[in-house]
Amino acid sequence: MIRSITAVFAVFIGTMLAAEDMRLAVTTSFDNSGLADILIPEIKADTGLNVQLLVVGTGQALRLGAAGDVDAVLVHSRSAEDAFLANGHGTHRREIMYNDFVLIGPSGLGVVATITEAMSALATIKAPFISRGDDSGTHKAELRLWEAANLNTTEFGNWYRAVGAGMGAALNAASAMDAYVISDRASWLNFGNKGNLTIAFSGDPALFNQYAYLPVNPDKGENVRYSSALRLEDWLTSDRAKALINGYRIDGQPLFVFNATP
Repeated sequence: MIRSITAVFAVFIGTMLAAEDMRLAVTTSFDNSGLADILIPEIKADTGLNVQLLVVGTGQALRLGAAGDVDAVLVHSRSAEDAFLANGHGTHRREIMYNDFVLIGPSGLGVVATITEAMSALATIKAPFISRGDDSGTHKAELRLWEAANLNTTEFGNWYRAVGAGMGAALNAASAMDAYVISDRASWLNFGNKGNLTIAFSGDPALFNQYAYLPVNPDKGENVRYSSALRLEDWLTSDRAKALINGYRIDGQPLFVFNATP
């Protein structure tokens, strides 16, 4: 009898120790891709971590981290990540995976060799364009592309519309208006309401899209679960994560490429 009680107690203690909540702020593009639905259950099964996602744009994710309201962030804007670390909000940056941005639209743009030429062509013909307008990693990337083409969005007319929303909402708006939009490839592949839209331009090295994991500095408050963030980092950089990330496909097309280093 005593042995049975001891066994039950041991199982109970093991369960209590294994089940651990942590908060991870992620981009809407990561969530829209569907990869989170694949990874989160496997993370819990392998580590016992119950990862609670806060799905926001990169800018908001980093602000949550700076306030100590999450334990780690998974985002995709290198300059913003570097500033986050420089200001002491995070302890380090770990690259996890990448894909690319693509220009989505109702048709091709004719003969354009670079994304800079494509953006210039859009502005020249004043093609309807949907911007995330939400300080997300995708929005920041879009603004960099306009800047590289020597164009200023504040000078654009009504053909340029900022929706201030996530990737799914921006794609829906573009589909409804037959407009152009910058999207990460994963969100586009997982998007169901494509309508007349297609990939109008892709393949330029300037469209490279790296995702990185940044644990929040534990000095941000006693509620920051730094040890949990490090456990999750170990899993995200493991061979198990590599197999799941590289194996996630839609219609035979990979959505992400794992590139974490040991």
